[in-house]
Amino acid sequence: MTEVKDGKYNKILQAAISTISQKGLDKTSISDIVKMAGVAQGTFYLYFPSKKALIPAIAENLLTVTLHEIKTGTENIQNFWEIIRIMIDETFKLTKTHKEVIVLCYSGLAIDHSMEKWETIYQPYYYWLETILEKAITNQEIVRGINVNWTAKMIIGLMESGAERFYFSEDESKLEAFKEETFSFLKRSLASR
Repeated sequence: MTEVKDGKYNKILQAAISTISQKGLDKTSISDIVKMAGVAQGTFYLYFPSKKALIPAIAENLLTVTLHEIKTGTENIQNFWEIIRIMIDETFKLTKTHKEVIVLCYSGLAIDHSMEKWETIYQPYYYWLETILEKAITNQEIVRGINVNWTAKMIIGLMESGAERFYFSEDESKLEAFKEETFSFLKRSLASR
C-alpha cells in the first residue's frame, strides 16, 4: 500500500467499508468496491495488493474517525469524567454503526497481522488518552501512582469490549444503563479518594 492517502485511496476505503458492511467480506468483490468508489479496478491495486489488505486500513480509518470525534467533542472540556462520558458515547456510536466491519477488522488483524500492527494503529489514541490521564492526576481527579500507558490501554479496551458485547448480545433498550455501568466502573476504579 502506498503511504500517500489521496482522494482515490479514501474513495476506495470508504466504498470498501460501505460494501463490506452490507455484504460481508466474502461476498464483496473488488469489482463491487471500485464500482462504488468510481475508480478503475487497476487503481485498487495501486493501494491494496488484495482485498484482505483492506483490513488494517479499515481498522486504522475507523479508529481515526473515532479519535477525531472524541477530540472534537472534548475540545473545550477540562473535566476528566466528562471526557470519559464522551469517549463512551463515541465508542458505542461507532460500534453500532460499524459492528460487522469491526468484527472483520479484529479477525483479520488477528489472523494476518501481529499485535504490533494493532499497537501502531492505536498509538495516537493511547497517546492522547495518556495526556488526558496525566492532566487528571495533576488536577487530582483520579488516583496518583497509576501507569498512564497501561491505564489508557485498559480504558480504551474496556469501552470497546463493552460496546461490542452490548451490540452483539444485549437488548438496545438497555443502552443507557450499560453505558452508565461502564462509566461507573471506571469512576470506582480511578477516582481519587
